[in-house]
Amino acid sequence: MDASRIQVAVVGGGTMGRDIAATFAHAGATAHIVETFAKAREILDTRIAQTFDKLGSYDAARGRYTVHEALDTVPWPSIDIVIEAVPEELEVKRTLFRELERLARRDTPLCSNSSAIGISRIGEGLATRDRMLNTHYFMPAHLVPAVEVVSSEATDPEVAARVCALLRATGRVPVRVKRDIPGFLANRLQHAMSREAFWLMEQGFCEAEDIDAAVRFGFGFRYIAAGPCLQRDHAGLEVHAAAGAEMYPHFNNSPEVSSALTDRVKANKLGMKTGEGFYSWTPETIAAERARYEKTLAAAFQIIKAELEARAADDQ
Repeated sequence: MDASRIQVAVVGGGTMGRDIAATFAHAGATAHIVETFAKAREILDTRIAQTFDKLGSYDAARGRYTVHEALDTVPWPSIDIVIEAVPEELEVKRTLFRELERLARRDTPLCSNSSAIGISRIGEGLATRDRMLNTHYFMPAHLVPAVEVVSSEATDPEVAARVCALLRATGRVPVRVKRDIPGFLANRLQHAMSREAFWLMEQGFCEAEDIDAAVRFGFGFRYIAAGPCLQRDHAGLEVHAAAGAEMYPHFNNSPEVSSALTDRVKANKLGMKTGEGFYSWTPETIAAERARYEKTLAAAFQIIKAELEARAADDQ
């Protein structure tokens, strides 16, 4: 699929919305960003320019997006996909999707970037649920390649397949989730690991630094090359079956969130936003850490860029 022929409407010009739009424009598509709040529109061009600069595509991509004050000014007959990126409030999203049903072509997929509210709930009671999906991007959306494509029981599988093709054309890696479930796929996997990690801290086996080192410089280091299923094929399934039989009976499976997390929340130790979480933070260390984090992700993206470009070429 030729990305230059794609037109996307992104509703919401916040951090996620503008970076999602940037991924389309960077790939050569045309992006229409709807932002109804004047203050947000005032900084939108500057923020998108910053994203393009990080992608190395400002001069080429700056002419590929248009900012709209309202839904009605979007050229709806030309729009191939709609992605909603408004606040995580169910009624706000439902109201918006009712409008999108009215405005968009009947064959245009209507997608939500919600990370917390399933598309089944958002689409409840709406007339064209067969074309509604979650397209869950991860932060920062311009660097993390994966996008979860989540169907409800009403979603037409052909629409989901078409959305996956559109995302591949923009350099993303679609992750199909065939049925709507709380947390989708990636967040469920993350929280399963976090439950065990925080329990190990709670029980005094380790500190936060040890968990982070074990993941970043141990098994997590390999994930850029192979996910857990592919790694098992590399190592041998019988090895991991035997290891699982030894360890699984001892894993934490409590339905309660670990006190290693909840105690900090009760004490208002919420991380960078309050100056302390698992680590202590100052404005200077926050700025340095965020810069390091994004620089590392950008370097990781370069490692897999050739693989992603090869996949995109195969799809054309």
